[in-house]
Amino acid sequence: MSTGQQKKQRTPVWITVVSALIIGLGWLVFESGALDKVLGTDSGAPATASAGEASEQLTGLEVKPAGSMDGYSRKSFEHWIPAPEAGKNCNTREAVLVRDGTDVQVDNSCEATSGSWVSTYSGETVTDDSDVDIDHMVPLANAWRSGANEWTDERREQFANDMDLPQLVAADKSSNRSKGDKDPSKWKPVEAAWCEYATDWVTVKHGYGLSVTAEEKSALEEMLTTCG
Repeated sequence: MSTGQQKKQRTPVWITVVSALIIGLGWLVFESGALDKVLGTDSGAPATASAGEASEQLTGLEVKPAGSMDGYSRKSFEHWIPAPEAGKNCNTREAVLVRDGTDVQVDNSCEATSGSWVSTYSGETVTDDSDVDIDHMVPLANAWRSGANEWTDERREQFANDMDLPQLVAADKSSNRSKGDKDPSKWKPVEAAWCEYATDWVTVKHGYGLSVTAEEKSALEEMLTTCG
């Protein structure tokens, strides 16, 4: 090498290693944050009102008789739409299964292969995802009778897939079938779940500006008294 040439300086190995670790850690933090959002372990979890807030919201809801079912169809509320934030091939149903379950494992199709779920309505633990229903807290038919009949298709789709409010919940099939499209004056979960159920119901109805019947409001008021 001539005296006019400069030796190429090499980056010390320790700097290279540290840089790789920093980059890797940053990626891990990003991935963990995204996963937390899907699993509902960060601020992306459903936003439920407190008991006090729910009581105030309930007072503000319009009270009127249930509307007509004329024109109703579940197809008017397109649901289980793609949820790419939950992973490739996932839809909103599968995203809620992961969010509300424990130790949930999914395959390449985003279908749960293992895990357990505590039913919102009965308190029972279910270990087979085929025995789990993802229920609409405020049933689609009830929403139709409460004002959703006047919504656009886009608004109804949002309602049927809403993971920001407590509208989608994991429940055992038996409880969900028993509930059907009934409001709290006609169906209630186990008493231990009354507070959560009532606050979630009111949160959703308030969030979408849906009305309640007089009987429904009275039942919700009763259930809210069980909150600590």
